[in-house]
Amino acid sequence: MADPTKHVLVLAGLTVVSGALRAALHARAARGPAEFTLLLPASEDGAAGHRERLLVAVERLRADGLDVAGQLGDPDPLLAVRQVWDPVEYDEIVLSTFPPGRSGWLERGVPRALERATGVPVAHVVAESP
Repeated sequence: MADPTKHVLVLAGLTVVSGALRAALHARAARGPAEFTLLLPASEDGAAGHRERLLVAVERLRADGLDVAGQLGDPDPLLAVRQVWDPVEYDEIVLSTFPPGRSGWLERGVPRALERATGVPVAHVVAESP
């Protein structure tokens, strides 16, 4: 019997187009069937730039053969996840940030807060600095 497809919520900001995130999603797909939803927190004043970054990331990953959708979310990463999180819909979370010292999300404790809010483990990907 084939493994069921897992639905993975991927939270990323500026790192959504990073090679590290791309490699992590390929590695996750290699472990078993997966569908990914890229969630990019974006402010209204910068939504056009965020939308373009998200579209580029989705197109690259689809071109690589991954099943990917994308959506913009609230500027606050925790609120963005809370607004879309459904434990029936999603099985896993992947969080992409810049390294410690460069990541406001790490300073705010976003990885642990996501685990508490959703009850699922959060795989953390550290992306290279731009």
